[in-house]
Amino acid sequence: MINDVIRFNKAWVMPKNTIAAGPRHTVGLKSDGTVTAVGDNKYGQCNVSGWRDMVAVAAGNVHMATNTGNAHTIGLKSDSTMAAVGWNKHDQCDVNDWRDMVAIAAGWRRTVGLKSDGTVVAVGRNKEGQCNVSGWRDMVAVAAGDWHTAGLKSDGTVTIVGNNRYGQCNVSGWCGIVAVAAGYLHTVGLKSDGTVAAVGCNKRDQCDVSGWHGIVAIAAGSNHTLGLKSDGTVAAVGRNEHGQCNVSGWRDIVAVAAGCAHTLGLKSDGTVVAVGDNEYGQCDVSGWRGIQLPGSQE
Repeated sequence: MINDVIRFNKAWVMPKNTIAAGPRHTVGLKSDGTVTAVGDNKYGQCNVSGWRDMVAVAAGNVHMATNTGNAHTIGLKSDSTMAAVGWNKHDQCDVNDWRDMVAIAAGWRRTVGLKSDGTVVAVGRNKEGQCNVSGWRDMVAVAAGDWHTAGLKSDGTVTIVGNNRYGQCNVSGWCGIVAVAAGYLHTVGLKSDGTVAAVGCNKRDQCDVSGWHGIVAIAAGSNHTLGLKSDGTVAAVGRNEHGQCNVSGWRDIVAVAAGCAHTLGLKSDGTVVAVGDNEYGQCDVSGWRGIQLPGSQE
């Protein structure tokens, strides 16, 4: 499965996300196209029991603060249309008319979609210009942080719009990138040689990835960063006060996801492991079975 991830990345066919972590909830896509979710459901972000024929999921994330935590969940259907549930104050769930979608991402108060022609659409809060993607072309992947949006181009470079207070948009020198992830105030890029680059806020050491090698997938939480290694183990740096970086014992992992303060790992047998903040039950995934493996939809 890890080799599949590498092969798909090099061929510019990105594996679709089958696990997703929000600020206080967790979403999983099952192999039968249905979706399951646990955690905070204040805004209905876990109301996915009726979803069918899904091929990817994403969860809106946000940094940890007393006045935040509102979230939404989006799903990509097999017919390239979208579904969305949850918090919709900024119209971030208004995606019913989207067509020809091949990849999705969710940030705080917004939703981003990659179309089959390489263009990108976005809805939701745009105070920092994080939805200004109408001019993007030749994109192969998208990522959404709290206040910035990243797009990976077919030539291995990265384009970013939105808040740049901590330099999280300073990726003009990046090249040879095969995957991109966006956190609260930092951006992470996986290179084709298995090394990782990161820019932005580093107050929690979330950008200390210069020594990583043999990485095949990445994820960025609010203040932590994950790297999936080719041997199925996981590396983590950054904020760890909730234990969200305690992944050293993980094995046979084929995908990772990072929420505000919790971390998910999808195992090769379709089960899921989780560490970190579990105040809302967002880590209660031990009973999950049959979660779709990345790349196997292609």
